[in-house]
Amino acid sequence: VQLQACGGGLVQAGGSLRLACAASRRPFSSHVVAWFRQAPVKAREFVSAIRWGSGLRYYEDSVRDRFTISKDSAENMVYLQMNSLKPDDAAVYYCGAVAQYGTRDNVYRYWGQGTLVTVSS
Repeated sequence: VQLQACGGGLVQAGGSLRLACAASRRPFSSHVVAWFRQAPVKAREFVSAIRWGSGLRYYEDSVRDRFTISKDSAENMVYLQMNSLKPDDAAVYYCGAVAQYGTRDNVYRYWGQGTLVTVSS
């Protein structure tokens, strides 16, 4: 499956953005689609994930109360609604897909290109 991420941009601290990840075909029900982010000179880190079949959601602790992951099965889309953005959230955001859930980026097989999120203080 091919993934394409979009929706990044420049936002002030406290603002919101919605990222979108488009899949070239419907992921298998067992698949997990996740969002990772990578800030300059930092490793790529897990942000959130959703199981395509069940809709079960996972969040990294620092975003749990501010970000919401969702999917549109009809459109093969996964969204990441990001509210109350902080400067620490600034990064390139990537969507990835894998057959089995994990929070390490090296288990994800499919990746979209990144979309840049900039948060001004």
